[in-house]
Amino acid sequence: MNPRILILFAHPAFEKSRVNRVLIQNLSGIEGITFRDLYQEYPDFDIHVANEKALLEAHELLVFHYPMYWYSTPSLIKEYLDLVLEHGWAYGMKGNALEGKQMMHVITTGAQEKTYGKAGSNHFTIRQLLAPMEQTASLCKMHFLPPFVVYGSLLKTEQELDAFRQDLEVLYHAFLDKGIDFEKAAKVSCLNSLIPELKK
Repeated sequence: MNPRILILFAHPAFEKSRVNRVLIQNLSGIEGITFRDLYQEYPDFDIHVANEKALLEAHELLVFHYPMYWYSTPSLIKEYLDLVLEHGWAYGMKGNALEGKQMMHVITTGAQEKTYGKAGSNHFTIRQLLAPMEQTASLCKMHFLPPFVVYGSLLKTEQELDAFRQDLEVLYHAFLDKGIDFEKAAKVSCLNSLIPELKK
């Protein structure tokens, strides 16, 4: 099987990670997935633009996987977007390289889900905080999928984290097997809610 999912993992302090270490532990071994650790690949932020473009062109689903830092992505993802998604290639009159591809985000947060939203201390939902990424996908003629989110990750037990890992792998396998109804997926706030049906 040719790789169809490109996972761009970005954790600036992975050596301290407990949650994301569990979530990614099996991904590089799944056929159809290309897994890349951006901070390992580019510790000096010297991004190889041509190489990254070729990878994007070769895959159908682009996944940004990261811990949410200050309501946004880690800085290397922003650098990646600034350099790789060039006018005339990713967007603009002749920028059609990513047209029709899918983009999704896998996010871990320290705060509980109830804190995200108008009534919570963080005021905005995760989907609202992803508005710049959603607009980026739109400008590049990509389809933006709701995120897969692990809220309150610091309080999760090892058993709970392993369950999230399994759910994430179910989601990826469903994509590889063309088992995801993208119209239905577009209507949910988080892809986590699709997992029970995908497990049937």
